[in-house]
Order: sequence, then C-alpha cells, then structure tokens
Amino acid sequence: MLVLVIRTLILYGIVIIAMRIMGKRQLGELQPSELVVAIMISDLASVPMQAIDIPLLSGIVPVMTLIVAEVMMSYMSLKSKKIRRILSGEPSIVIYDGHINEGELARLRFNINDLLEELRLNNCHDVSDVQVAVIETSGKLSVIPKDKARTVTVEDLKLSGVRHDGLPCTIVSDGTLNEEELKRAGRDLRWFETEIKKRGINNVSEIFIASLDAEKELFLQLKGERDKKEQKR
Repeated sequence: MLVLVIRTLILYGIVIIAMRIMGKRQLGELQPSELVVAIMISDLASVPMQAIDIPLLSGIVPVMTLIVAEVMMSYMSLKSKKIRRILSGEPSIVIYDGHINEGELARLRFNINDLLEELRLNNCHDVSDVQVAVIETSGKLSVIPKDKARTVTVEDLKLSGVRHDGLPCTIVSDGTLNEEELKRAGRDLRWFETEIKKRGINNVSEIFIASLDAEKELFLQLKGERDKKEQKR
C-alpha cells in the first residue's frame, strides 16, 4: 500500500510539473493540440498508479516525451505561421455588421442555438447589435458590439475627477510584508512603517492584509478584526 501511495505522489508531482512547463494558458484556453496532450498525460499517468507491476518509468517516460514534443511544437508555432495554423487553426468571423455567416457556421458545425447562447453569455441579446463576432481558436466567442449597443465609457461622458482603477499592490498578506509589491507601488519601508504607526499598529505581523490602490489609498485590515466586529453584534 505504501508503495502505491509513493508512486501516486511521484506521478502527481510529475503531472503538475508537466502542466507548469506547458504554460499558464493550458489551464484556461486549450488549443486542440494542447487538449490532446492534456488528455494523454492524464491517461498515461493513471496506468502506473493502478498497476504496481508496471514499472514507474513506463508512465514517466511517455509523459516527459509528450511534454518535450508539446514544448517543441509550441516553439515552432511561434516561429511559423503555417505550423500555427495547422496546430491551432484560425479565428472565424460568424457575424459581421449584424449579419450571420451561415456558411461559416455550417463549416464549423456550430448551430444557431449555440451561437445565440454564446451571445447571451457575452451580454448581447440581439444579433443586430453585433458589429463583429469571432469564434476564436480556443472555441470561445468574442463579440464586438455596434456603437449604439456598446457600454457608455467615462470618455463618452467627458467626466472629470474620475477615480482611477488598477491592480492594487498587496503590500502585506497574512502578516508577511511583500517588499516587491511595496516597491511596485512607489513606496518604501519607512513610509509604510509611518502609515501603520498612525493607525496604532506596531508590528506587521498584526496585519491580515494591506494594499495600495491606483489612487494611492491604503486599505488595511488587522488579523481577527472581522471576528471581533461579529462578536460585538
């Protein structure tokens, strides 16, 4: 039993490493060739897990071979448009200026119900409001609405003094200071220490989370602060 557990953990680690080597895009948007590799890896890894009499290398070698092949093909697709087209295909325009391309739908074996469902998922309920709809190589539908149907932007309204959005810099997470995030926020350690002392905090370990937004406003929550508030209610 112990041998089976060890073999399983080894193969589990190898599959995780394999998926990391293949890149982050594997997790969200699989291309056809990548999907094939992912399925084959899971199948090859499961065989040595179930049968102890099969050598562990019989599962590791094929998995690593597939990874090497996938990495090589990914590199070649970066250099060659023809290989990229063979492996991943090309985006297909299925709606243009409010008109559905029936021939393209038929070629892709994509029926009208599927198209309408994808449009609804993209918050578009009327085909006539679509300027361009493209089925990407990953199988997802990208929709560009007409001007009359698009969401009003701040630029359209010509507003002034609008709050800027951006990715907040998480300076402290669960009591641990991230100096790289502090540097990215354009602040130094002395500034941060001054700010937390103003709030009566003496040690970073007391902080559950601290972040700085695009407007350079500091959000801070102490450990257990939420629990204390709940107890008071």
